[in-house]
Amino acid sequence: MKLHLLIPDLFWPDRFQPEIYQDLPAPCLSKLLSKSDLAIEPAEDMESWLCKQFNISQQQCNWPIAPLMLHRDAPELTKSNKDFWLRADPVHLRIEQNHIMLADSQAFQISQQEAEEIVDSINRNLADQDFSVMPLRPDRWYARMPNLPVMHTFSLDQVTCRNINSYLPSGSDSIRWHKLFNEIQMLLHDHPVNQARASRGELAINSVWFWGAGQMPQSVTTAFAHIYSNHDLPKALALAAEINSSELPGNVFEWIPIQHSGIQLIVLDALQSKARYRNGYDWRETLSALEQQWFSPIYRALKERKISQLTITALNETGSLNFTIRPADLWKFWRLNQPLTAHSQKH
Repeated sequence: MKLHLLIPDLFWPDRFQPEIYQDLPAPCLSKLLSKSDLAIEPAEDMESWLCKQFNISQQQCNWPIAPLMLHRDAPELTKSNKDFWLRADPVHLRIEQNHIMLADSQAFQISQQEAEEIVDSINRNLADQDFSVMPLRPDRWYARMPNLPVMHTFSLDQVTCRNINSYLPSGSDSIRWHKLFNEIQMLLHDHPVNQARASRGELAINSVWFWGAGQMPQSVTTAFAHIYSNHDLPKALALAAEINSSELPGNVFEWIPIQHSGIQLIVLDALQSKARYRNGYDWRETLSALEQQWFSPIYRALKERKISQLTITALNETGSLNFTIRPADLWKFWRLNQPLTAHSQKH
């Protein structure tokens, strides 16, 4: 069995904080990385990496995440090949000195009722803009468009906890979307939903983030045979490619003995939000849990040749690291075990 682990933010994003690895027990992960062949590639986010693995092309410089996710959330809406879709997700913006910082729905809770009330106001006030939003999930909103705008956008993963001024849409059609962006912020500033949220001490939903525009790809293919993930995008891609997908198994010791054919992709994204929001304590605790639940049993399975090849793809802001290891590599004594700190400096 060949196993591929995709792990965003396996390494702490700040390379100048090596002390975060101090006394962090992850011996099996360290052994796996130290004995592997390493290939370093340019940095990319999880959305772009996954789209490439499923042979999906960019549309007007955007990965078509909106139609791909819509195909999972409301498949009947993607039956027409004429429609273009855009994500318009609820976010919280906060002014810090000269910056405007963005927080996504990992930093707040929003109910379906709140989403519908906010979207209803947006659609009523922007009815003359040939623009309407559908809140198919509380934190996942979509906009249908008659044509694909000529503009480049950035995913929420790329802009979360960053100054949005460097990530606003660009391109010949971007001016219109900047205007919509500003109008929505003014509309939501004193919205009744946000007044109620403020009274409860909750973050305001004071903007939306446009990204992931495109049309449903006609062909989606991949080398993976099965996807395991708690993240919705890998599941949506598996659906589009007509391959099986499952939630992450709760017990790896029960999963490994099963006879798996083809390459298995497991997406471990639990570290991502902790790294984005620079929550070092929770990031360390999560990595420690991954060591016990995943890296330790996988190391044992590789040693017992139950896994013929393991690839670990670690996505970070400064580079993408691909560690590939086979059972025989575990016995290469000249590849000395290195601490996580050393591996974190390689990208």
